[in-house]
Amino acid sequence: MESKASPHPPASADVAADIAADIAIVGGGLVGAALAVALARHGIKVAVIDRVDPAAMVDERFDGRASAVALSSQRLLAAIGVWSHVAATASIREIRVSDGPSLFFLHYDHAQLGNEPLGFMAENRVLRRALACALQENAQHVLRLAPAAVTGFSQDADSAVLTLNDGRRLRAQLAIAADGRDSLVRDLAGITVSGWSYPQVGIVGTIGHARPHDHIAHEHFLPAGPFAILPLADERASDGTAVHRSSLVWTERSDAADAYLKLDDAAFLAAIAERVGSFLGPLHLIGPRFSHPLGLQFASRYVEKRLVLAGDAAHGIHPIAGQGVNLGWRDVAALTEILVDAQRLGLDLAHPSGLARYERWRRADNLLMAGVTDILNRLFSNDVGPVRLARDLGLGVVNRLPAMKKLLMRHAMGTVGDLPRLMRGEAL
Repeated sequence: MESKASPHPPASADVAADIAADIAIVGGGLVGAALAVALARHGIKVAVIDRVDPAAMVDERFDGRASAVALSSQRLLAAIGVWSHVAATASIREIRVSDGPSLFFLHYDHAQLGNEPLGFMAENRVLRRALACALQENAQHVLRLAPAAVTGFSQDADSAVLTLNDGRRLRAQLAIAADGRDSLVRDLAGITVSGWSYPQVGIVGTIGHARPHDHIAHEHFLPAGPFAILPLADERASDGTAVHRSSLVWTERSDAADAYLKLDDAAFLAAIAERVGSFLGPLHLIGPRFSHPLGLQFASRYVEKRLVLAGDAAHGIHPIAGQGVNLGWRDVAALTEILVDAQRLGLDLAHPSGLARYERWRRADNLLMAGVTDILNRLFSNDVGPVRLARDLGLGVVNRLPAMKKLLMRHAMGTVGDLPRLMRGEAL
């Protein structure tokens, strides 16, 4: 395909020789860094291009954001040597789902399946530091180009070529775009996306509370959207006492979110308490608030010759089920399995059959989850009387069907379906 150039010129006219790698990964976030570690551990030479300075990846400053880590994702991170560096997490042992003031609810308890938790909650800063440690441990197979940006992309018979903003060129058998929903590499390759915006904004942050959360995740469905309180690891105050913490994921109407974000701390806490209730005791804010618009998008294809999309570059879904980054880690596990198998067979890492397998494998799973989250959001984010009655009765019925509950819990754990070996706890 023809190379497409960015309107921004190279930072320097002093162009060094081409850089070579087996795999070039654009984006060093939770998905891109995990993929780099997984491939490097299996002897594949990886170059990671990231706009973010590596020092920011290990910054200890609190930023308020956290991710739900499904059990299958934890198995992946453990298998590639990342989880041992995750300093503090809270396991999710129960999930309680309620619909506003309704008396009907749905209760998941991990003990109904065994001893393993349903998942974990980890702060993004903790995950980033763990990934940075794992990248360092595999430095002999990882070249980090950061801060750096891609300004051009082209492909020929033998390689993908990425031009950087300093004029250098990176040549690899395969390029992987893991650079987020607004992926530049995806756009340069001419891959289109389809989807829509929701009339909602996600408000995220962290709250402290007087009573322990007991490892229970709470999701309240309100007319504006889901309102979730998710357990985080305790911290220690200067006097040694435990500070109980939870992650807040608040979906609010777009036309109302800005007013909530502008409230002072006391009024903002009062709005949270109105939605949470009193079961956690007095609340206080920890760190800043963040917000982002919500939408669904899906790439028209995941593969373009020597380019593959992964993570949010391929798919972006509503956060209602907390599965966004977990879908990205499933992409990581599937790609790693396919590429390691190709390497062992002596095949080109961009062999068409392997890439076609990746697209079939991941596209169906991701599309299904996108559809489920979209339907759930539309079903529960309204206050239409007949719809509210139907969904409340549905919650009540499912809560009384043990077999159905167990299946839904396994879906939340990410342990059903055609899983890559790393997500089943198996070595490659």
